[in-house]
Amino acid sequence: MAAHQRLMNMMFGTICSQVVGTAARLGLADHLGDDELGYLELAELTGTHPGALSRLLRALAALQIVAETRPGTFRLAEAGLALRTDRPDSQAAAVLLFTDPALLDSWKLTEEAVRTGQPTFESQYGTDFFGFLATRPELSQRFNATMRQVSLPIAQLIPVSYDFTRHHTVIDIGGGDGTLMSQILRGAPTVRGVVFDSPSGVAEAAATLTTAGVVDRCRIEAGDFFAAVPEGGDGYVLKNILHDWDDARCLTILERCRAAMPADGRLLIVESVLPDVVDTADPAPYLTDISMLVNMGGQERTRAEYETLCLRAGFAVTAVHPTVLPTSYSLIEATPVRTERR
Repeated sequence: MAAHQRLMNMMFGTICSQVVGTAARLGLADHLGDDELGYLELAELTGTHPGALSRLLRALAALQIVAETRPGTFRLAEAGLALRTDRPDSQAAAVLLFTDPALLDSWKLTEEAVRTGQPTFESQYGTDFFGFLATRPELSQRFNATMRQVSLPIAQLIPVSYDFTRHHTVIDIGGGDGTLMSQILRGAPTVRGVVFDSPSGVAEAAATLTTAGVVDRCRIEAGDFFAAVPEGGDGYVLKNILHDWDDARCLTILERCRAAMPADGRLLIVESVLPDVVDTADPAPYLTDISMLVNMGGQERTRAEYETLCLRAGFAVTAVHPTVLPTSYSLIEATPVRTERR
């Protein structure tokens, strides 16, 4: 019966995501805040049908997003606090992004992606995921906010897992709004940094670095990492970049890094590293892997697969540093392979 119930819960997964996504779009968490409110008052605040909202709130209570303290009255539960937009640990943007109709529609063709090995997003919209974002400013902004929200916890762990003070200049390739670089520079006061990403990717980097008090030690550059990456660093970071792309594109990115860095430089790849045998305790990286298949054409990889990629691009993996908390993320350290001169 337990296995049967688990399967039933999985089949209701789409409904669960829509329930939580609707709560985020209605701003229920912000309306509740620290208070307990009745469904009638919440219906007035959100402009919704009272009876229908009551049913949504009961479903949210069953999912432990809110708690019903007495009949018809609700407060936020612990998980629901992350839907508040005024919290530093907010996940509201991520919920809004992953329940956006544009992303949900591509999941209808999951079977096609599995049969062909190709992402279905492009066949759905006529362009790849990042090309689509370029035409949707609001969704692009939500994507950047999501990357910031999901990056902060791991960004706080990485400087604890690796000693960045050994470097003079660290370059974050695909560094987005500078969340990771801010944490690196705060923990390594003698190091200088470069945040490199597309123009839209680095749009908010200056504000992030300024807030962290490290903007005077960091340069911001816009460009295309498939074409070239900045030179002058002795540490190059790729966080959550390679899993977005297939092996051919990954090789291009890695080769650009290899061409830019000195012989004694270090490549630091921060990714979710899959174990050789599936770990059932944490399904998240495997579900993310399917998301990469359907939407982007990338994939999550094992240590051996990262070692193979690196070697093909002229790097040798020298160490893998697990993060300090229970998580599938690791920091893969690689060095340029020295070639013999003839």
